[in-house]
Amino acid sequence: MERFIQLHLLTAYPPANLNRDDLGRPKTALVGGAERLRVSSQSLKRAWRTSDVFQQAVKGHVGVRTRRIGAEVFEKLIAAGVPEAKARECARTIASVFGKLKREKKDDGTPEALQIEQLAHLSPEELALIDEWIERIANGEPLPKKEELDLLRKQKTAADIALFGRMLADAPRFNTEAACQVAHAITVHRVVVEDDFYTAVDDLNRGEEDAGAGHMGETEFGSGLFYLYICLDRQLLLDNLGGDGALARKTVDGLIRSAATVAPGGKQNSFASRARASYILCEKGDAQPRSLAVAFLKPVEAVGGGLLSNAIDALEEERQRLDAAYGDGDADAVVMNAQAGAGYLADIVTYAAEGL
Repeated sequence: MERFIQLHLLTAYPPANLNRDDLGRPKTALVGGAERLRVSSQSLKRAWRTSDVFQQAVKGHVGVRTRRIGAEVFEKLIAAGVPEAKARECARTIASVFGKLKREKKDDGTPEALQIEQLAHLSPEELALIDEWIERIANGEPLPKKEELDLLRKQKTAADIALFGRMLADAPRFNTEAACQVAHAITVHRVVVEDDFYTAVDDLNRGEEDAGAGHMGETEFGSGLFYLYICLDRQLLLDNLGGDGALARKTVDGLIRSAATVAPGGKQNSFASRARASYILCEKGDAQPRSLAVAFLKPVEAVGGGLLSNAIDALEEERQRLDAAYGDGDADAVVMNAQAGAGYLADIVTYAAEGL
């Protein structure tokens, strides 16, 4: 079985602010001396794993990432008729299995006292065990000490954890190494972040005293053609899923379809910047993976055949040069080029999942 799948996607987004920095501006990066728009891998992975596309592909095999597991347990215990003091004590004990409590020494009765300090990614198996203990406590069974609670599982069927990994600082033997690496998406061309000044009208203002706007604001945005690189270690994915080939294939399907069709949610109500990949290249093999971002070190210009056509040419030419230089390319790589009417997304999925 070939170990690695490498995906290269080109997706054009109209004006948007998909992924904001701490000032609310679209994220950027300086690449090849030119400013580019950027969408972080964290933003992309979050959008994919929570999307209907991914959820439907791996039904029942998605985890939950949260700091609030203690509050969830507390509410379920209260609903089951457990006295509040006992419910809080049990909720704190169960939550502490997954991380250090935010207020470890003092429970002041606030929801924060039931939270853990860092986000923990819980698998369906672990969530089921928690629910089992909630039922047992509700039936009068005493909860054992934290050290005796057997809640964590090294072997899991959570597709998102298998892909993107998890880290538990207080229980490192239950960590999962991510099988999928996702680069930050960048525009293939230089960009200028623009300002949008807008106003909102007060519907009940008849203009008799004040004809001005009810609200004025400003937001920043940008648009561009993004290059995204994804590398998937298929053997590690299979290992993370306990050797379940059928689930691994569903996971690959969900990853590719969501990467091709799901946009981050930032400012979508203001911009409706929904887009699908116009070009996807899928490579398979055992050679050391490599991004093709170097193809866009020199910003692509919108001349001749246009920005998308020029970007596709630059990517494919760079791939040919690297394959010739290193002699380890994938001669059977599959391409979907919507602009040219060549290839299908289903072809990409089939090639990527083949052999799992």
